[in-house]
Amino acid sequence: MTQKSTDVTPRGMPMSRKTGSELIAEERLRQVQEEGWTSEHDAAHVNCELLDAALCYAGVAGSQMLDSDGGEEAREEMECEWPWSGDWWKPSDDPVRNLTKAGALIAAEIDRIQAEKEKAHA
Repeated sequence: MTQKSTDVTPRGMPMSRKTGSELIAEERLRQVQEEGWTSEHDAAHVNCELLDAALCYAGVAGSQMLDSDGGEEAREEMECEWPWSGDWWKPSDDPVRNLTKAGALIAAEIDRIQAEKEKAHA
């Protein structure tokens, strides 16, 4: 059973929230089921594109939390680093959502690397 962190609602009632790892796992599942970014698709990204995309989302999240402009400058800078069509660059106004996307992309890259190693040793 997964342990959940809790917050308190404005009325003082406990409110469950998902852990970071739960959010990342759900996002990765969404990417596969809704976007079609399967392991077969990801296998074609051999030039660190998944990692680069993750770094873009993480960079925006960090900037959103630290910069006085709320991450606007980082959004523009990271869009220039985005490895795919700009149509797929979809940063959120929520730094947690951006970190969730980054985490799911990192998980996809880990899976891709592991599958590549397994294939090489088969």
